Amino acid sequence: MVLESFWFATHHRKANQGERVETMSTTVIDKQHPVRTPASSPHSPARMTTMVLAAFAAVYVVWGSTYLAIRIGIESFPPLLLAGLRHTTVGLLLYPVLRWKTGIRPTAANWQTAVVTGTLLLFVGNGGVSWAEQVVPSGITALLVATVSLWLVIVDWLRPGGVKPVPRVVVGLLLGFAGLALLVGPAHLGGSERVDPRGAAILVIASLALACGSLYSKHGGMPSSAMLGMAMQSLAGGVILLIAGLFAGEFHALHIAAVSLRSWLALVYLIAFGSGIGFSAYIYILHKSTAARVATYAFVNPVVALFLGWLIASETITVRTVIAAAVILTAVILVITAPHRVPAPASEPVPAAGEA
Repeated sequence: MVLESFWFATHHRKANQGERVETMSTTVIDKQHPVRTPASSPHSPARMTTMVLAAFAAVYVVWGSTYLAIRIGIESFPPLLLAGLRHTTVGLLLYPVLRWKTGIRPTAANWQTAVVTGTLLLFVGNGGVSWAEQVVPSGITALLVATVSLWLVIVDWLRPGGVKPVPRVVVGLLLGFAGLALLVGPAHLGGSERVDPRGAAILVIASLALACGSLYSKHGGMPSSAMLGMAMQSLAGGVILLIAGLFAGEFHALHIAAVSLRSWLALVYLIAFGSGIGFSAYIYILHKSTAARVATYAFVNPVVALFLGWLIASETITVRTVIAAAVILTAVILVITAPHRVPAPASEPVPAAGEA
């Protein structure tokens, strides 16, 4: 993630009041109007509740598992090419279908936003995650990417006309970066090794890019269809990743005959589940649940990634990792549940920044 991603800076909305309030999350959500309960739909409330729960499970498990899928994919694919093939394929498959289905004709401004967000979210963000997983375990990668929520606060504060964080969010920021410092040093703390500094640095840059791309998607012009916007972004970001891979010499390093079956399956999984089912489920719960509940994926995904990395890839979970995870996830919870008033209305972004 991606991702989308994401793509994200909101505060908790008080539903029983007319004012607009958001919850800091890796997603930007327009909550000017109360979310309607599914009871009024033709479907029964029980069935709708089941669908919402299934969609949440998909976002939690599928997006949490994309970090492991990337880890498996880069066993045979160079990192930038893996990300580029994934997103270009998604864009090529979805864009013509959604263009026809929605009847929307993207403008030059729409494509400009797609290129900028595709560069930030997919090239720097997802490409950085893919590169970093060569030296950083998938679970810890997900944990570091969870700091996107913290970077969102900082970037949204420093931008012109930005929102100053309340004391509770400041505490969350200090906690989050303390957890980050605990992961990357000092060496041999508590008898466990620190995270590779190069990989950690790339992940910090990737997380910052995800935050910048998310806020840009909030204020930039994208089509009214979130899925169409995601397809445009995937196409633009995927092509940029492939070009970067070309200049990095990754095409020469790729030997198709040497790509393992598990790496091919990982690529298919990232395309079909990570970018397809996962994002569709995310869009569904955006419309069927509350912002606060949707935001929970920001701290559930790293837990899922840590567990799957330990279970399937035999990644070690040390005392240092457990303590840092507790500190960082506590910080994320503080940030995404802190109430703020936002002066300007926000629009729903294309990506979800916490998605790999």
